[in-house]
Amino acid sequence: MKNKKIRSIDLFAGCGGLMDGFEQSGKYETLAAVEWEKAPCMNLRKRLKDKWNYKNADDRVLQFDIQRTNELFYGWNDENYGSSAGLDALIGKNMDLDVIIGGPPCQAYSIAGRVRDEHGMKNDYRNYLFESYLKVVKRYRPKLFVFENVPGMLSARPGDRPIIEEIQDSFDAAGYYTLPDLHQAIIDFTEYGVPQNRKRIIIVGVSKEYFGEKKCADMVGKFYTDYLPKYRVESKMTVREAIGDLPKLYPLEKEEKYNGKRISHSMPEPFVTNHIARWQSERDIKIFKLLTEDIESGRNEYISIKALKSLYTKMTGRTSNVHKYHVIRWDTPSNLIPAHLYKDGLRHIHPDSTQCRTLTVREAARLQTFDDDYIFYGSNMETYKMIGNAVPPKFAKCCAEAVYDLLKEYDDKGEL
Repeated sequence: MKNKKIRSIDLFAGCGGLMDGFEQSGKYETLAAVEWEKAPCMNLRKRLKDKWNYKNADDRVLQFDIQRTNELFYGWNDENYGSSAGLDALIGKNMDLDVIIGGPPCQAYSIAGRVRDEHGMKNDYRNYLFESYLKVVKRYRPKLFVFENVPGMLSARPGDRPIIEEIQDSFDAAGYYTLPDLHQAIIDFTEYGVPQNRKRIIIVGVSKEYFGEKKCADMVGKFYTDYLPKYRVESKMTVREAIGDLPKLYPLEKEEKYNGKRISHSMPEPFVTNHIARWQSERDIKIFKLLTEDIESGRNEYISIKALKSLYTKMTGRTSNVHKYHVIRWDTPSNLIPAHLYKDGLRHIHPDSTQCRTLTVREAARLQTFDDDYIFYGSNMETYKMIGNAVPPKFAKCCAEAVYDLLKEYDDKGEL
């Protein structure tokens, strides 16, 4: 294997958690990142330019609808998305691409999403966004791809057959071998240094044409049994280790304004970017204090679902089918950091009873293992959402190293 960087592109890139981990390994060159939302694209461009020193970052980040694949390949001039020469121009006339990473939005496959939706998400167009990923794979014929999504994908059935069967059959027909039993591809990210209970399915596919069919089963199997596990950590990282050193943010006696927005908590001293408490009502501050003191004292009166539902009704006058409150614990990984954290954060209450608040953007980012030098731009709604949607960079780096090791071991042609 030559000592050159592996050429990769990131599809459904979001704010680039997966890409950031691959860049951290120092072994990959990001030729392009495709994402359709404006705020993540702005953050991607800043990150590629400021951290990873891509001078043409504005060109490499393609804000576009991946479903319009012909235009994505050949270029476009669009009133909503501006103009670009497209992926072909970025990858080059020789179509020399080694790895594709990414994964379509998970909402259609999420078990929680299917429970909430009256049709079980069967009518959601996102069920079939994998087809756009597949079209890109078929055009550029990478040696390997990494496809990330939620474990709920394994049970999703929007049509006559499970969606995972359609995905596997489609990749097989395109010339890529994947693990036959993808239940074995569910990865617990806490085992890779992520301080958050987050499990995802990581589908690695290898080119039968490039490596030869006889090698593929061995390659893919060993990725999960040997290459990736090599990067597991000895002990799980806790919330305290992840965010315990950040400046404390205390409730103010009287709300103030910062940059024209009202704030209910003190500013961080020293100042830490993205570490500003979202505004909390007096009622919520009282609730947070009650819940955190209950845990700190060991009384544990409010840890059952029944007690939490009762408290919610008592304090708000409303009822809920699910319990609204959850205090994260100092000495374990946190609960999942979701995209909908932007809504209110009540399921992510800071464990310190003196602070009486939900998580800041910086704390959410740290629990997702983004480095502090990743500065998030956009509204609170946009930043919480893009952080929750991201692949934790720390796991992504482990995955990148494992992919590199795998390619190094099996590349007999010497092209990589």
